[in-house]
Amino acid sequence: MSEPPRLHRDSLTTLVNQVDALVPGTIPPDTVPTGFASLDQILGGGVRRRDLIGLGGDVGSGKSSLALAMALRSAAAGYRVSFFSGEMDEDRLMERAVALEARVTVDEMRSARLSEPKRAAVGAAALKYRDLSLRIHPIVGQTFEEALAPAWDEEPALLVIDYLQLLPPHTFRATQDEDLAVTVRALKTLALERHIACLVVAQLPQHVHSRPDPRPTLDDFGALGSVKQHADIVLALYREEMYRPGGGVEGATELRIAKNRNGPSGFIDLYFYQQWLRFEDMLDPEP
Repeated sequence: MSEPPRLHRDSLTTLVNQVDALVPGTIPPDTVPTGFASLDQILGGGVRRRDLIGLGGDVGSGKSSLALAMALRSAAAGYRVSFFSGEMDEDRLMERAVALEARVTVDEMRSARLSEPKRAAVGAAALKYRDLSLRIHPIVGQTFEEALAPAWDEEPALLVIDYLQLLPPHTFRATQDEDLAVTVRALKTLALERHIACLVVAQLPQHVHSRPDPRPTLDDFGALGSVKQHADIVLALYREEMYRPGGGVEGATELRIAKNRNGPSGFIDLYFYQQWLRFEDMLDPEP
């Protein structure tokens, strides 16, 4: 019988060593926590390097706010995060970040209507975020490579893109769906080559409000099924109040794990404070 390839033996040795070295209650070395305890528990500690994670939701569901919250919490835990936004610059995003942390509205901050306790909360939030290993970039550039180039000097553990439809396509094809499909595959390749976790926010072009169950599905992501096929984890936001006003608890949110290549699917319960654009884990809220 021939000897197994050395690459296989090395990989297996590394795996066994990692398992043996892992202390109960600690985070695996290839894992980046999202900061939402219920989600991290389902995902074995968080999202993993080399994985592509899709996050989708209807317009107004809060998907950009959730992506920013995950980026902030991961950075607060000591992980390097590069955040690319197609809609806001660094000043606007940090304004939103401070508002959600301080539990005030952006309008209150802009119109000088802060009470002394709220003013103190804003100052504390700014101090907390001042030295985070979080870098924010606008999505600019004519090509896919130009748009994401600023991240590579930062060596992030987590790359966040808000959102897929605003990212220049990896290669231009005949239709937007074909562009998106190729871009999703390119993001997965980047995650593998750069050894990062890549979280990409996406619109849901195939979502139908009027269907009997409006909860987002994998097929709603469109892009010729590329998110469904290539993403390792797919998360989908669902807020019942958006479709059946008065029929559910205001702010109650399901974050559905529609796909999990290495573990179970299911959902966790979040609460969305719309005035602050802030999500909280229902089972493990922040103080």
